[in-house]
Amino acid sequence: MAGKRGAGKFCALWMSGGGPESDIVVSSRVRLARNLCGAPFPHRAGEEQLQAVLAGVRQAVEVTPSIGPTEVLGLTSMPALDRQLAVEEHLTSPQHIQEPNGKALVVNRDRSVCIMVNEEDHIRIQAILPGFQVDEALRLASATDDALEETLDYAFDENLGYLSACPTNVGTGLRSSAMLHLPALAAVNMLGQVLASVSKVGLAVRGIYGEGTEAVGNLFQVSNQVTMGRSESEIVAHLKAVTRQIVDSERNARTAIMSDARSQLEDRVYRSYGILTNARMISSEEALKLTSDVKLGVDLGLIPGLPPELLTALSVDIMPAHVQRFVGRELNAWERDVYRATLIRQRLGAGARAGAEAGSVGPTGADGRDPAAGACKEE
Repeated sequence: MAGKRGAGKFCALWMSGGGPESDIVVSSRVRLARNLCGAPFPHRAGEEQLQAVLAGVRQAVEVTPSIGPTEVLGLTSMPALDRQLAVEEHLTSPQHIQEPNGKALVVNRDRSVCIMVNEEDHIRIQAILPGFQVDEALRLASATDDALEETLDYAFDENLGYLSACPTNVGTGLRSSAMLHLPALAAVNMLGQVLASVSKVGLAVRGIYGEGTEAVGNLFQVSNQVTMGRSESEIVAHLKAVTRQIVDSERNARTAIMSDARSQLEDRVYRSYGILTNARMISSEEALKLTSDVKLGVDLGLIPGLPPELLTALSVDIMPAHVQRFVGRELNAWERDVYRATLIRQRLGAGARAGAEAGSVGPTGADGRDPAAGACKEE
């Protein structure tokens, strides 16, 4: 068994954690949809036409120095595991990897910028950063867009804006989003009310992998729905304003829980920590839910000694493809549950040891005692 985080092709920058408001805003993303003149949309294109689009994008990347150092990864040449790793790190979509022929990913060195070639549109440029950095994500995506446009001829209409395979993306072609961790709102039963109000102001709420996916581990994507009739800066400003309101609501809920139900919260956090540090089998769904509790405890100072960024990375590393990379071979579902538990114990154990060396003593309860004292130790 590998026992360490494999090098692999991917390790997206946003997984490093940090950034503004990172205790609640896990990441910020801006995606731009673009298509090329004279080529049918990917869902109507044949193999040769897809390859022609891919060749055009590859050439544009190679001859445009301003785009910076990049790597073009053809999906057909990538192992299936690597394609799934890219999905789990939000570098591409589940739909993009289903039919890999004529498709590719273009990634920069730190994976903060990724270009999906021949997904729903010919080109989907996305910038994804840790924390609440929507403006910076827009700057990165726009710079890449401008660099590509030096060589490529985009499909653009003076009245409609950028043309897209889906009418909801026509106009700016911009989708801005924030991934939010909202455990306190869920705990006080206010999450439904808050998310319903978000939908009323033109934003959509989706699961961790975007449209058509479920929210797990109290993680939600909030994004704009309208791309036409507003400028890119207006779209981003609206998302930022609404996200700020959600962040404030989550902070208020955390304050209320700490004031009115601290013992119950501590019990929940420590039970989750205890399961994660001792379980011998665990599913990805259960692991995400428990990791959400532990991250809340870390962010509120209930569990000192564990770096918050460890929990951010762990929320991805426990996914199926990452567990298989951890082990170094393909696993069935039962084996993944076993090795996932091993991975979690190792990561949390290493994080706690690092915290102890830095002067923290690990998780403590309201009475100052270590709630994990006497628990089984990792072999």
